[in-house]
Amino acid sequence: MKNEQELINLLKENSRRSVSDLAKNLGLSRATVQQGIERLERKGIIQGYTVKINPHYQQQQVSAYIMISIISQKTPDIVRQIQKHPQLDMLCTISGQYDLMAMVTESTTEALDRAIDSIAALDGVEKTLSHIVLSRKKDLAS
Repeated sequence: MKNEQELINLLKENSRRSVSDLAKNLGLSRATVQQGIERLERKGIIQGYTVKINPHYQQQQVSAYIMISIISQKTPDIVRQIQKHPQLDMLCTISGQYDLMAMVTESTTEALDRAIDSIAALDGVEKTLSHIVLSRKKDLAS
């Protein structure tokens, strides 16, 4: 399918678009678009679908980027434990003084404080440095 990237872009804008709407936008048949989506899913390019949250709702939430310095031998265990956190938005390895960076979003500052403390208390975490998000100017899904 030559319009694969266009299909991906349309799904990134709104993953709930109907196959008919996608086909119309791409100038392709519904069957071709459906096959394209299935192929992207089989290849693992599309790994799931998500919801775009209203920015006004997001502004009521409080988020923090948490940089985490760890004992390298404990990395797999620490990553597994952090991934279990229900409010985890992102976790990645980074270069520099810290090893990991997480983004956590909670409904209150108190809940965010508890989440940060729970990460800092993990066995193998040497130190953390947190940055509270004051406002979101652009999200990936925007």
